Amino acid sequence: MTLRTGRASASLARPRFGRLGVVVLFPLPALLLYAVFVGIPIIQAAHYSFFKWNGLTPLSNFVGLANYQRALSDATFQLAATHNAIIIFLSLAIQIPFSLGIALMLNRRFAGRWLFRLVFFAPYVISEVIAGVVWRLILQPDGLADGALTAMGLGSLYQPWLADPNTVLWALFVIISWKYFGFHMVIMLAGLQGIPRELEEAAAIDGATRRQAIRYVTLPLLGPTIRVSVFLSIIGALQLFDLIWVTTKGGPVNASNTMATYLVDWGLRRFQLGYGSAIAVILFLVALVVALAYQRFVMRRDIDGAMTTGPV
Repeated sequence: MTLRTGRASASLARPRFGRLGVVVLFPLPALLLYAVFVGIPIIQAAHYSFFKWNGLTPLSNFVGLANYQRALSDATFQLAATHNAIIIFLSLAIQIPFSLGIALMLNRRFAGRWLFRLVFFAPYVISEVIAGVVWRLILQPDGLADGALTAMGLGSLYQPWLADPNTVLWALFVIISWKYFGFHMVIMLAGLQGIPRELEEAAAIDGATRRQAIRYVTLPLLGPTIRVSVFLSIIGALQLFDLIWVTTKGGPVNASNTMATYLVDWGLRRFQLGYGSAIAVILFLVALVVALAYQRFVMRRDIDGAMTTGPV
């Protein structure tokens, strides 16, 4: 009887150990890659940030927190951080609502909507480098924009938007919105297609107009999707680099600098890798704090719901 009990307990322990092994072994390759390509570089950047280092000489000139003090007191870095904040505000105020409106339009049944979805999503597929080069050629003097306005008799309205400190950031936001609104549109469409049409039909039967049905039925149910899209927009705006670097390199006169372009300018172009590492750590901490705060105070209900639902 004791032998049978021991065999039974062993047979029950094997599946548990097997499940535990699967849980441990399956994420292990991803965790190793994350540690090698993300974790270790973050630790190295934090280490380098305490030195005045050009990337060529040995790490011997320890300066402590001087690089951080220099960055936080630098007016150019403060301006770059302000540009990130402006892009975040404009994205949330213009880009996300515009993407939502397009998604609501394309969620309705009409002939050729697949073509509109393809056209609107195509800019997101294009490389940031290609998009930056193309828009730089379009907006340059004697470019496509200048020629089109001249052909319509509106040549006096043209100005070098990317060369004027007063307009370059707004021109870049138009390019950024053109590039990324299709991504948010697809996210919104996925969320809309998960909402049963019967709910809007029931609202219409109860006398609600189309606008009222969207406001009181569709948007509340789309809330989790909107919050995810807003989160991705904020994090993307904080890390914005390649499109701006290819288009303006942060100019003219630092008028389009972001924290990422400022980092590359000082860290790689000017060979001040210790100072650039400090900027990288600051940018990492800002993004981390924003992400944790957003998940804690905005997405908490969505995350709790995802953790508590599912098969028991």
